[in-house]
Amino acid sequence: MKRKILAALISLSLVAAAVTGCGGKTSGGSGDKGELNLFVWTEYLPDSVVDKFEKETGIKVNVSTYSSNEDMLAKVKSETAGAYDVLNPSDYMVAQLIAQDMLKPLDFEKLPNFSHIGESYKNPSYDPGNVYSVPYMGGAGAIAVNTDKVDIEIKSYADLFDPALEGKLVVLDDFRAVIGMTAKAIGYDLNETDPEKLAEISDKLMELKKNVVLYDSDSPKSALISGDCDAGMIWSAEVAMAMEEVPSIEVVYPEEGPYLFLDNWVVTKDSPNYENALMWINFVMDPDNMAMILEEFPYLCANVDAIEKMGESYSENLAKNPPAEAIAKGSYVQNLDSDVLDIYSEMWTKLKE
Repeated sequence: MKRKILAALISLSLVAAAVTGCGGKTSGGSGDKGELNLFVWTEYLPDSVVDKFEKETGIKVNVSTYSSNEDMLAKVKSETAGAYDVLNPSDYMVAQLIAQDMLKPLDFEKLPNFSHIGESYKNPSYDPGNVYSVPYMGGAGAIAVNTDKVDIEIKSYADLFDPALEGKLVVLDDFRAVIGMTAKAIGYDLNETDPEKLAEISDKLMELKKNVVLYDSDSPKSALISGDCDAGMIWSAEVAMAMEEVPSIEVVYPEEGPYLFLDNWVVTKDSPNYENALMWINFVMDPDNMAMILEEFPYLCANVDAIEKMGESYSENLAKNPPAEAIAKGSYVQNLDSDVLDIYSEMWTKLKE
């Protein structure tokens, strides 16, 4: 996900693209109505939707991309104030941004399409009353299995630690997801904080090391489609896209309950293009535009009217639209104290050495 600023900030945007490693791209809108600077997840926003917005509004859109919430936060803090207008943070990161006074309250009189958002997605714990955020898409850390290549039965996160999977896994390049998965695999909480339990989780995590070929949050489906990996823990929509290319790939929601996430649209406190930012958020919540996004990136969607437009090919696909029972058993990432996060970071560094 993508682009940045014009004139004096063009060079800055190129630096941002290099830092995130995602090849930021600037779209070719006329810019008659000013511009808009988005900072969003990789492989999460089709160019066609950005182009449509530019054509309809005359606003030039600059998009830059990131691969983790933590990378996004660090980059925003390192940039000149106002470098970004709209961010795309996950649930727990919205709470962090609010706590650090980095967001601007939304003017819902300018967001009539919020009516298309399902009631169950409104008023979240991380932003009561949706003062700063509106939900976009989400999903689960699902298990992908190529049944033609994997002989063991996989029903849980714990099964991914089986020695039979040595050299066969792709997992998310996300320390909270992978450490959380490991905690769940031995019966602990996704957001575990107890030092003794964290020591056990650390030991268990090292059992995963030999099984993992690749850490990838950008496009983990690619390793499964190419055959470089036979199974893994990846974004649920990435499993869906892999299944379309390789019919023997199946989605599994772990018995322990999956890692869950819900990404949102927010506006930065120093946004120089606040009105354009609101126009963007309202545009994306239009069911027709949201359906365009789901066609390319079939994640769990908070827009109930867009889901209706997608029909059974979306709603009945378990990878695209995770079942209610899996969601009910799942867990979202919570913000942790810095001393606990230091332990998580040490565990992650050790795993990837």
